[in-house]
Amino acid sequence: MQISRRNFLIGGTCIAGAIGAAGYLHLGPAADAQLTPVQAHERALSGDILLIDIRRPDEWAKTGIARGANPLDMRRNDFAEVLTNLANGDTNQQIAVMCARGVRSRRLSSQLTDAGFTQIIDVPEGMLGSFAGPGWLARDLPVNPYAPPS
Repeated sequence: MQISRRNFLIGGTCIAGAIGAAGYLHLGPAADAQLTPVQAHERALSGDILLIDIRRPDEWAKTGIARGANPLDMRRNDFAEVLTNLANGDTNQQIAVMCARGVRSRRLSSQLTDAGFTQIIDVPEGMLGSFAGPGWLARDLPVNPYAPPS
């Protein structure tokens, strides 16, 4: 049985696309726990969790910062140290992490677990929505404007 060049190329493209998608979707182990933005907002305001917005300052400037969240750019060299300070030194405190669409928060969750934090919670919808749901902004949850340090 011979396969035409056209069908071979189409099939190869489909296989390559499937492999690429699988690699993109497998971003490492997810946090053991997850919250919707509504749950994260309620629990942050009640003091049950420490909610961390791990996006970049330019992203905070565009959308604002989720009300109840602490902005902490995940690219900081001292990220774990600052997070430990925000948690008052308690690495067993429940800490929920949120980004734009759940990709970075998922990756960071496993890194924080490796760094000794024991109660990491992912907010996979993020600010802008993802496969997990519509996100903080689409759910009309409140935001605070970002004021860059002077």
